[in-house]
Amino acid sequence: MILELQRVEKRFGGVRAVDGVTFAIDEGEFAALIGPNGAGKTTLLALIAAALRCDAGSILFAGAPIGATPVQCARLGIGRTFQNAQVFTSMTLRENVLLALAARDRSALAVGRALWPDARSAGAAVTSAADELLARVGLREHALRAAAEIAYPDAKRLELAIALAGRPRLLLMDEPTAGMAAAERLALMDLVRAVATHSRMTVLFTEHSMDAVFGYARRVLVMARGKLIADGAPDAVRRDAAAQSAYFGAPA
Repeated sequence: MILELQRVEKRFGGVRAVDGVTFAIDEGEFAALIGPNGAGKTTLLALIAAALRCDAGSILFAGAPIGATPVQCARLGIGRTFQNAQVFTSMTLRENVLLALAARDRSALAVGRALWPDARSAGAAVTSAADELLARVGLREHALRAAAEIAYPDAKRLELAIALAGRPRLLLMDEPTAGMAAAERLALMDLVRAVATHSRMTVLFTEHSMDAVFGYARRVLVMARGKLIADGAPDAVRRDAAAQSAYFGAPA
């Protein structure tokens, strides 16, 4: 078990965005968290990554409490990507990944090299590590391009490379395929699954595209109004009456 939530709650005024959610994720799982808009999915990911604090309940990562801050969570091995790709558009792809490597390394030498105005001046080993990560997501040939110049699907791939630079054991992905055409969605999910298998990484992702959910997830969790209302294998969740009513439409 790599992640365990017990009766987790988060309130915003009188609204319970997350209401008593309990579940556990085993190491190596590839799980989807779905639900209608406002169900609490993004809030829940933010709680796991310590971007928000729980009002009640507990979250354990690898058997111990998560860090108090996103930085501490990242150092424990929790990575995250966002619905809108979070990259430095004025920097090259290589520079984006170099910064992520420096954040992981925390050595003054690595940070200084990564922040050098010309990324080609970085040490050979650091540069090689950045380019290897770009190669893993299919962007090696664009290493010296500015992130502002690449297409949106490639920006999502770059964000994935940035997350992988932290060597996460658990990767949280908030709507990774949002805004993509069908072929782009499937290509990105193919990549994420391949990377997760290669790295033995656990993935928990939110998604509205059902082709991405039921084509890739081996477990589906459904939220509605802050509560977890279904949890199981994809076929079982499709047949679940509560999930059908809240998200898929009333059963025939």
